[in-house]
Formats: sequence, structure tokens, C-alpha cells
Amino acid sequence: MDVIDRAERYLQLHGRLIDRLRFEALFKDGPRERVLDVLRCYQNADGGFGNALEPDLRGAGSQPEPVEVAFWILDELDAFDSPMVPAACDYLAEVSAPDGGVPFVLPSVRDTPHAPWWETPDSPPGSLVPTASIAGLLHKHGSTHPWLAAATDFCWSRIAAISETSPYEARAVMTFLDLVPDRPRAEAEFARLREAVLATVSFDPGAPGEAHFPLDFAPEPLRLPLFTPDVLDTHLDALIAAQSHDGGWSGNWLMWTPLVEHEWGGYVTVQRLKTLRAYGRLPGLCR
Repeated sequence: MDVIDRAERYLQLHGRLIDRLRFEALFKDGPRERVLDVLRCYQNADGGFGNALEPDLRGAGSQPEPVEVAFWILDELDAFDSPMVPAACDYLAEVSAPDGGVPFVLPSVRDTPHAPWWETPDSPPGSLVPTASIAGLLHKHGSTHPWLAAATDFCWSRIAAISETSPYEARAVMTFLDLVPDRPRAEAEFARLREAVLATVSFDPGAPGEAHFPLDFAPEPLRLPLFTPDVLDTHLDALIAAQSHDGGWSGNWLMWTPLVEHEWGGYVTVQRLKTLRAYGRLPGLCR
């Protein structure tokens, strides 16, 4: 069995319906409409997403981070013309903090099962995670929703204040800087922050625990020169070698309840295949 066949078998045994359908749409010429049909089931009446689309947030209610997950799925399907997008942006406008960003997580998380890191004060401020990634994706697809202007100002302001950062924040910042239309400003901030971002990266492919590797920051080729080709090649080799005997890839963070290990496994497996294809490591498979 090759990489694709092994991954397909893994997804059949372990993956959620949405991740099995994503695989079919992306790698087997399956209909993207079926993915969109399932994704709609995760969207709530307020326009936000919940219902464990982000597996570590188990509640039905909307949260900002599942909007990012939904937008990445819409991006891979080239489906930002879906009515789900403006509805989600309306939701983001409703839950944004006065500073223009959406919080990392809303206090309503306390009433639902969730991973232990999803904690928040009573009146949380805006956060670059997930505001920067969401804004970057909306810019990529030419959104004109009113929420985006305030969110973009928030991102520029917060990014300008960064001297040191953390892995998840750095990944969100890189998404924003790579996709935002103001290229001179993005390139200037990237030049200023490049070393701070690289300080959060684990360059040893065998690093244990919740390490953040180059391909987590650049799951597809970036416009911004964060990593050299030899670094990317080393980690692409390691990514192929990391495919498990049953065909999948898993997250390297705490799997705090058994179900999330399967749900993350399917999601991450599709993500890893997308990365291998984006860098030409799956011969014969072009988007």
C-alpha cells in the first residue's frame, strides 16, 4: 500500500464523517458538496460553529476557534462563496472584544466539556489566536465583510507590539502576514519578527511532546521566506516516516479523552496528506 491507500484505510477505521469526505473530495475526486453539507451541521443558528468541530471543544455552542477550523475547510475546497462565511463573520462581529479581536475562547466554555487549556477570564480580550488566522483567510478570498476591517486593525496593532511570542501565536501571525494584502507592511513585520518566530520552532524532527515543527508553520509553501528548502526537505522526509503502521498521523498534544484521539487523528491525517501534496511529495496528485 502507498501513503494514500494506507491513509484511506486509516480514515475508514477511525475518521469522522467530515474528514472521510474531505479526503474523498481532495484526493479521490469526490464531491465537495457532501463536505459542505456535513460542515453546515456544525454551524449554529447564530452563525458560529461548535458541536466539536474543534474536537477539544465538546460543547454544542459556538466558539471562535471552530470558526477558524471551518474556514480552513472552506479554503481547501475553494468554497468561500458559501453562505456559511458571512453568517460566521456576523457571529464574529457579535462576540468580538472592544479591541476588535475575537477572544481565544468565550466564558460559555465553562458550561461544557473541554480540554483543560480552554480557560478564560470573565471578559476576555481579543486574541491573535484565532483572529489573525481567520482574518488572513478572509483576506485571501477577498472578503468585504465589515468585521474584517476592525479585525485587521487589531492584528496589525497586536503584531506591532510583539517582541517575543509563543508557538500558536506565531503560527497565527504567520498566516496573517502571509495572506494579508498589504505586502510591504507584512514583509516589514516579518523581517522584524522572523527570529522571534523561529525561536518557537522545534527543528529536531524527533523532538518529544507538544513540539511545533516547521511544517506546522508552513503546511504549504509560504510567500514569506521563513524556512530554507533543506529544513523543509528534512521535515517532509520525517513526516512521511511518521505515518503510523495503520496509516494515520496523530496530534502530539494531550489526548484528554479517548474520543478526541480518533477525531484528531482523522483531521490531522488529512492535513498531513495536504502538506505532502503541497510540497510535491505525493506524485501524480495535484490539486
